[in-house]
Amino acid sequence: MTAIQVPVTVFDNSADLARAAAAEIADGIERAARADRAYVLGCPGGRTPRETYAALSNEVRARELDLAHVVIAMMDDYVTVDADGRFTHVPADAHFSCRRFAHDEIQTPLNAAAPAGRTIPAANVWVPDPQDPAAFDAQVAAAGGYDLFLLASGAGDGHVAFNPPGSARHSVTRVVELADSTRQDNMETFPEFESLDDVPRHGVTVGIETIAGLSRRVLLLLTGPDKHHAFRMITEASGYDTNWPATVVHEAADAAIYADRAAVGQL
Repeated sequence: MTAIQVPVTVFDNSADLARAAAAEIADGIERAARADRAYVLGCPGGRTPRETYAALSNEVRARELDLAHVVIAMMDDYVTVDADGRFTHVPADAHFSCRRFAHDEIQTPLNAAAPAGRTIPAANVWVPDPQDPAAFDAQVAAAGGYDLFLLASGAGDGHVAFNPPGSARHSVTRVVELADSTRQDNMETFPEFESLDDVPRHGVTVGIETIAGLSRRVLLLLTGPDKHHAFRMITEASGYDTNWPATVVHEAADAAIYADRAAVGQL
């Protein structure tokens, strides 16, 4: 029997889901503006949130939202080892770079939709630094935490951000070795990868405690038939399961699961 621990809203299709998530984010942006404070949005890269980001651009344009106070806080990025043996970001222009994704697929479309002079500044796009990961959690905490954190689940292993199966509940932002199952999922996310050997073996990622402890609101998005297994694993969990890190949604103070019918399947 399914043991749902957080509210689940099922949408007919991914477009309806994206519009609902985008409307909630837009409402929060407006509230933060009225309160004269920053709005911190936790953002994944990849396939699942793309429709939500596009729908948010439509909300920004329709409402003429001021985005100058919005912070785009990316949850992870691939890293490599430099000549001195230190972890460093992959090039920002790499097709798989989460910094590129933040600029090209989130910040730029949102800014194009915003009124002139009310756009997201470059300084408001945050990505964890692999050479000082702890500073990221401190930066988010100093800003008051995430107003809303969008989450997605790996289809094959339940990774959330780059947290692989086995990630501890108390984990914070850090550099991790990517599980091969995560790297395999990433080949679908970034189809320019020609083989598993092309996918980096390490990433810098927010931790499970970063998500659960610093978020006012969490939305877990599950779309498409390939997320049916993820939907079952998450909704049948009774709390955080280290074998399926996306179950962190159960640990958040205010969380919801948004799924489309393709992800829910016949349940």
